[in-house]
Amino acid sequence: MKKTIAIVEDDPDQRENYRDAITKKGYLVRAYGSRAEALAGFEQALPDLAILDIILGDEIDAGFELCRDLLARRPSLPVLFLTERIDEIDKISGLRLGAWDYLPKPISLDYLAERIASLLRIGSQRDGGVTAPSPSAQRIGDLVLDQDALLVSWKGQSIDLSGTEFRMLAKLVRAPGHAVSYETLMNATMQSLVTNNTINTHMRNIRKKFEAWTQAFLPSRANTATATAGWAASPWLSDGSGGRVSPPSSCSSGPRSLASPTSACASFWLWSSF
Repeated sequence: MKKTIAIVEDDPDQRENYRDAITKKGYLVRAYGSRAEALAGFEQALPDLAILDIILGDEIDAGFELCRDLLARRPSLPVLFLTERIDEIDKISGLRLGAWDYLPKPISLDYLAERIASLLRIGSQRDGGVTAPSPSAQRIGDLVLDQDALLVSWKGQSIDLSGTEFRMLAKLVRAPGHAVSYETLMNATMQSLVTNNTINTHMRNIRKKFEAWTQAFLPSRANTATATAGWAASPWLSDGSGGRVSPPSSCSSGPRSLASPTSACASFWLWSSF
C-alpha cells in the first residue's frame, strides 16, 4: 500500500514541484494551499508523513499550528518543516513542537525524497511495535541503541527520540565521560544551519524524554552546573559503577551556571546524576 504524504505549501509552483517529485517516488500525495484546506483534509484522513511550510498566506505561524494539531491527533506522526524561515528561534520552536526535521528552502528534490524515505522507514518500524532490538544493537549498561531502526530503550522502556535526537545520543555514548564538541554534534544532526542553541534544544528534549520515565535521571543541582566543552555522557554508562564523575580535563575554565552557558563550556553532563 502506498504511503500518503501531505504537503502544505501556499506557493502553487513550489507545491506542484514537490507533488510531482514525490509522486514519482511512488507515494500518494495530498497537497494543500492553506491551513484551512489542510485541516479539512486531516479531518478526512491523516497522512503517513506531513511536510509543512510555516507561513501560509497571511498566517505567519500556520505551520506551527498545524504541527500542534497533527501531533495532538497522532503523536508519532513524522512532521517535517520545509520553509524559508531559517532564523534560529523558528527552528528551535519547530523542534520543541515535536517536528522530526526542519529543512530550509531551497532544497534539492532528490534530497527531500531521501529524507521522506528515511523518516517513513523509522516511523514504520516504530508503529510496527518493534520491541526486540536487532542483533547489531549497541548495549551500554541499561541503555540499548538500535541503529537499524533508530530506536532507543532504557531499562527495557522504549524512549521516543526523533532521528536527529537518536544520532546525537549515539554520538555521545561512543565516548562516555568525554566532552563531545558542538561541531561534532552539529555534524551528527545531518542538518544545515545548526547553532549551539539548536544543539542545546535537542539535548534538553532528550533529557526530558528520559526524565518522563525515571526520576533517577534528574541531575543534582551541583552537577547541572558542571562545565564541559560541549556535552557528555557519564562513564556510568560503560562501567556500571553508579558513581558520580568529575568534569573532563578537556574543560579547564571551571564550572559555569547553566543559565548562562558559553560556547566553550556550555552545558551539563547528560548523565551526570548517576
